[in-house]
Amino acid sequence: MNAQFLWSFNWSPNFMSIMFSDNLSFGLKIRVDRQKKSPLKNQGNGNIRVSTLRKTVSMTRYDLPAGMRYASLEERKLFYTSEFNLKEAAKWFTKQKGKVKFAVIIGRHTKIYPEKYKEDASTTIIIDDYTDLEDLRQQIIEFLPEAVYYDRNVYNENDKKTGQELAFDLDPENITCPIHGSLADKMKRNQGLSFCDIELHMVKKEAIGLHEFLADRFDNLKVVYSGRGFHLHVMDQKAYSLTTDERSNLAKLVKKEGFHIDEWVTAGEMRLIRLPYSLNGLVSRIVLPLRKEELESFDALHDNRVLPRFLDKKATF
Repeated sequence: MNAQFLWSFNWSPNFMSIMFSDNLSFGLKIRVDRQKKSPLKNQGNGNIRVSTLRKTVSMTRYDLPAGMRYASLEERKLFYTSEFNLKEAAKWFTKQKGKVKFAVIIGRHTKIYPEKYKEDASTTIIIDDYTDLEDLRQQIIEFLPEAVYYDRNVYNENDKKTGQELAFDLDPENITCPIHGSLADKMKRNQGLSFCDIELHMVKKEAIGLHEFLADRFDNLKVVYSGRGFHLHVMDQKAYSLTTDERSNLAKLVKKEGFHIDEWVTAGEMRLIRLPYSLNGLVSRIVLPLRKEELESFDALHDNRVLPRFLDKKATF
């Protein structure tokens, strides 16, 4: 989707300035009525349950390790209202130049979304009109998304891109599992985002190895548990100015070394990446920065730092 359709408007109590896109690279800005509400009624379908707060449609249930599950709308609201660590999230951008853009996806994979945003549940919504991170939190609470991202691009005062943070994305479903097969095998079963304990352990080992590989080339590396896999962020100033070709060549080199990265993230085509300390609603895990020395012993299934408090209760969909 290369064409962009823009409508300019300002923030008001009833409207938000947001950007929708069919993927994470291109978008169109439209006006959304915050007050719009759709009539809620029982459709008489056993796969659909409707309440005053939500509408859950037939969901693709991905196979996940024991203890991981989708977060309900109520749980998302509870997390972003009382548990989302804004102070720590702000520290992530301490050295960031210019205003950061954020993004949310409401229910593309979980198919769980507020009824009034049904038409936009699978859309990437760019939030670039906010006063501070508390305002950002309120906009997140408005959408109750399954995922929150930030834009790795760096923009100047004229909103022109001047660079991009370099990142590497390792996801467990990209690992060929001795039990569940390759990603292609999973796709045939409509389980493209599924993974198991074995793949989770294998992708952690890859994150450790990739950190060691990159440490020979860069000085300032950060590791983030994404809720499913791991992100490695390169904060060296020289990395921000790498060209598209240089990024693509680096991605190919890393793949050649045997690491299962998503190349388009490193190449810069996919400019969004999960916001640290946000909630990964597909697995009910908190996105958490880790020190390199923590990786070996890190346990995504049981580490209390990544377990939202709502997991003490049973979800209601």
